[in-house]
Formats: sequence, structure tokens, C-alpha cells
Amino acid sequence: MTNISSLVNTLVNKAMEKGLIQTGDEIYARNQVLGLLNEASYQDDAELLNQDIPEILEDLADQAVKRGLIEGLLDEREQLTAKIMDVFISKPSEVNQTFYLKYQASPEKATDYFYQLSKDSNYIQTKRIANNIHFKTASDYGQLDITINLSKPEKDPEQIKREKEMKQDIAYPKCLLCVENEGYVGRIGHPARSNHRVIKVPLEGEEWFLQYSPYVYYNEHSILFAKEHRPMKINRDSFARLTAFVEKFPHYFIGSNADLPIVGGSILSHDHYQGGHYTFAMTNAEEEFSFILDDFSDVEAVVVKWPLSVIRLRHTDRSKLVDASDYILQKWREYSDPSADILAYTGDTPHNTITPIARKRGELYEIDLVLRNNRTTEEHPMGLFHPHEDVHHIKKENIGLIEVMGLAVLPPRLKEELEIIKKHLLGQKVTVAEYHHDWVQSMEDRHSTITKDNVNKIVEDALGQKFARVLEDAGVYKTNQSGRDAFKRFLSHLNER
Repeated sequence: MTNISSLVNTLVNKAMEKGLIQTGDEIYARNQVLGLLNEASYQDDAELLNQDIPEILEDLADQAVKRGLIEGLLDEREQLTAKIMDVFISKPSEVNQTFYLKYQASPEKATDYFYQLSKDSNYIQTKRIANNIHFKTASDYGQLDITINLSKPEKDPEQIKREKEMKQDIAYPKCLLCVENEGYVGRIGHPARSNHRVIKVPLEGEEWFLQYSPYVYYNEHSILFAKEHRPMKINRDSFARLTAFVEKFPHYFIGSNADLPIVGGSILSHDHYQGGHYTFAMTNAEEEFSFILDDFSDVEAVVVKWPLSVIRLRHTDRSKLVDASDYILQKWREYSDPSADILAYTGDTPHNTITPIARKRGELYEIDLVLRNNRTTEEHPMGLFHPHEDVHHIKKENIGLIEVMGLAVLPPRLKEELEIIKKHLLGQKVTVAEYHHDWVQSMEDRHSTITKDNVNKIVEDALGQKFARVLEDAGVYKTNQSGRDAFKRFLSHLNER
């Protein structure tokens, strides 16, 4: 095992290379890291290793386990490595000051700086993210993004046992999105955030903050969250904040998960949005037809050719979009069409809401309003407009904002299962999971010749088609004629007095 002096020397030099610290900080940083490792000595002639920061941190954590400083549970290792990287990062006020100095040159320079800092500080887990499988595949709706998420490490049994044994009465921070996570050392069951920084982004008279996702699913995958710990709610204020954000950062899109279970995201307890510097398939999807909103006749309104039901609005004045979006939301929340299986309520329980996404195209503000309904039925107990049972072998989790826009986040089990399917298609004797049998049979039926040269594409294309089906299941108005007729009935309802 490499000695600590060499690891620390390499880490300090890498931090200087990346501009995290200056040459004059070298001795201070070295001593701080040595102190965290309970190491009293240092070799001045320690060699420089051919390693990057994530690998060095893993080796330092191994050394700490070997020396009995930590037990080696995932959360303990991450607490130590986050503390080590905190040595090299400026204080939050200084990071904010640098961000807004760069913002004066351009919003893009500011986010470039903060994204790079978040990667260099190992807050964004670049090494783990590199394990993810990612490819694009053609569909009737454009090029869909497929990811198999392998970046989040699995907890070992001992950690799971410890989490269960711990008293669950600690309520600080209240959740993973609270601003109080900035610099939080972490504990068993709550991730280490010593190396975490956030940027103040005031929106519509409220305190909001920008951070990046530690496990980015796309370029500059960011999270915008309220200072106040309050439940997510889609309302007029949401549209105002989303358009205010893209006014400040016109190179980013920003969107929100829906605010109801089943069609919402994984964290509904804290008001937040997700954004980034990425173009999804839905952004580039064709426009199917336009329509007129009588009360907002100067707002351009179209329906997008997409498996989910998307109304797209455009205007140069964002306040006009806020008014029009809020009007549509209020109409949709109360709208029922039993012939299209759409009921606004079951008793007092609401079902209709919207997944909104905002962006700028030149001088135009643009909002996509994705109509959602979370009703369940006996036939579809997990959700009528949710992936149906015949696609659960690929995806049965909620269809949130990221999937809505055309990026599949699929479970890790598929990595091995897809390799087994490829071997089966090539005639090898393997055991394919029973829930994939019909899907594999359909591939064999469609392709008379399957070889090593085409098997990857065959399976990837089939996965893309299956994800398109997942999205079609989530669409409240189907893309067939009866679905489009029902969609037009709602659009006509928007102009009823």
C-alpha cells in the first residue's frame, strides 16, 4: 500500500494544479490533511503518484481503515474524504463572491466555475459517474437518452444494520435538500457534505440556492432549492421562479417534478427544481399543431409531438407566460373527461397537476406544461398514467422530470441482465430472467440474423423502444387519434367561459 506522505503530496499538488489552492497554501493544506489522518510525520522527498483526486481519496480512506481511524463503513469513509477535500475549498462566502464576479462577465462563466469546483472538490462523484452506462437510441419521438445508473455505491450489510439501530430522532438537517447540508460533516444514514457549497440565487423576493447533483445524470445537472423547508407545490409562483431563473441563466433549462405522489419526484418534502446545460429529446421534439388561447392570444401555444401530453408556450415577456401557465394549471386541476379516463378528483383527493419546464430560445421565453394525473385503478394499482406492468421489467419507478424530458434512469440490475440477454441472442446457454422472456422473444421474432456485430444495437434499440412505451403509459392523452381528440377537447375547454 502506498505510503501516506506520497498520497498527501500528490493530493496537495493536484489541488494546486486544479487551482483549488495557491502555492502559498501548500504547507498549510498538507498539515491539515495529515492532522485528519492522525499522522504526525511527513517525508519531504515523498514521490508524486500518477493518480487523480478520487483515487487518492480512496487510498487515503483505505489507510485510515488500516490504521483503525475509521471502521470502513461507506458513510465513515465519505465523512473522512469530504473533510479532507474541505481543506482545499474556499469558504461559502468566498465561493459566492467568486461566482458573482465571474457572473459579471457572463452567467456561463459563473456556472462553468462552480461546476468545475464541484467536480474538482469530489463533491460531484466523477469516478463513480464514469461507471454509468449511457447511450442514445432512436424512437418515433427523436433520440432518447438511456442511462443505467451504476454510480451510487451499495451499502454494506453492517451499515444497513447500523442505520436501523440508530435513533431516528435527529432532525438536522431536516432533509437532503436543506441549506443546512452545506459543510455538514455527516453521520451514519446522512451523507457527508463537508465539501459541499451552494450559491445564493434570489428569486421573486425569496431566498433560493443553486447546487449540483453529486451524481449528475446529464451535463451540469443542478438543483435549485428554497431556503425554507416546505413541501413542493406547483402554482403561479413556480412559473414565476422558473422564468426568473432562466432570465438570470439563459444557457440553462429549469424544471420541476410534479407535486403529487406517483407522478412526482423522489423528494416532495422540500420545494426544489432541477436544471442544467443539456438538450433533451423533448426540447427538440417536433411541434404537432398550434392552438389559440383566447385570453392570451399573443402567447404562442403549441402541442408537442411527444409521448407525454405537452403544451408549449412562448413569449418575449415572461410575465405573460406566467399568467397563461397559471390559467392552464387552474383549468387542468379541475378538469375531468371520463371518456379519456381523466378524473380530477376521487372524493377530495386531487389527481391533476403539471410538470413544468422553462428555457430561453434567443429572446423568447418558453415553458413546457406536461399534463399529469396520478389516479390509480384496480387494473393499474401503481398508477393509470404510470409505467404499466408489462414494462416493469425495465422501469417501474415514478416518471419524474428527467424521464419526462426523454432520459431514462434505469436500475443497476439491467447491466448484468442485458449482457445475459445478448449471450442468449447469440445462442449461448444462459438463464434469462423470466420477466424478460416475452421481450427477448420479440427481439428474436424481429431479427432473423443476430451476430456479435449487431447484437448491441438490437438490444439498445429494443431498450429505447421499451422506454418510449414507458413514456406513452405516462401520457394522459395518447398519441393515437382518440387521444388527440381528447386532448383537443381540453384545449377547447381552456377557451370556455
